Amino acid sequence: MRRFGTRSETRSRMTARGTGEPKVHKPLVIGIAGCSGSGKTTLARELATQLDATLFPLDLYYRDLSQFPLDSRHKQNFDHPDSLESELIEQHVRALAKGEAIQRPVYDFKTHSRVAGAFDTITPANVVIVEGILALHFAQLAPLYDFSIYVDAPDDVCLARRIHRDMRERGRTEQSVREQFAATAQPMAELYVLPSAARATITVDGTESLDWSVERVLERLRAAGLQMAGQLPADEGMRGSG
Repeated sequence: MRRFGTRSETRSRMTARGTGEPKVHKPLVIGIAGCSGSGKTTLARELATQLDATLFPLDLYYRDLSQFPLDSRHKQNFDHPDSLESELIEQHVRALAKGEAIQRPVYDFKTHSRVAGAFDTITPANVVIVEGILALHFAQLAPLYDFSIYVDAPDDVCLARRIHRDMRERGRTEQSVREQFAATAQPMAELYVLPSAARATITVDGTESLDWSVERVLERLRAAGLQMAGQLPADEGMRGSG
């Protein structure tokens, strides 16, 4: 898949003619949701590459569990909406949507806690992609999205992918991942994630080719007139839908 030309880093801020004052550019905000292991993160990362976008993963906003004993933190329900600091998520997405920089917390998945005093400064690009299982669940985020995507995939595929990810990236055992999937991930998905698909502008199949999913999304963005609004690059080298 061909990548669109890289944007200048200065495009997120433009100078108002005749005043010398910086004019904040309001980016296009895209929300991407789907069950854990559906392929939403892979799609979000590829779209971020294609669009030279700022990626905003909700997983970095888990509540700090350092007040609990280390050996009991993994027993928390990380798939429930209350596990995320939704107030801070809304505050930060709202700021990015206005073109403002944020101080994003740093989360340690192995200890289920935030790194004390550590923050990443995030300045929004022309496009901001908000990604997470509950990205379409929180009603307060819906008005901030210009476009939204739900990634659908069968439970067995989601479980296999979650096992692979959590063992490799989060220091988990296969048994612990399976137990958590059955106890919380699957039930919470039925309660909160699956219903949020109704808020999506488009639904894509998480088992389809990544290239095809990306093309479908970009075509829908253009069809929605977002390219004409100057938010998307021109259709350079994109294949037809066939």
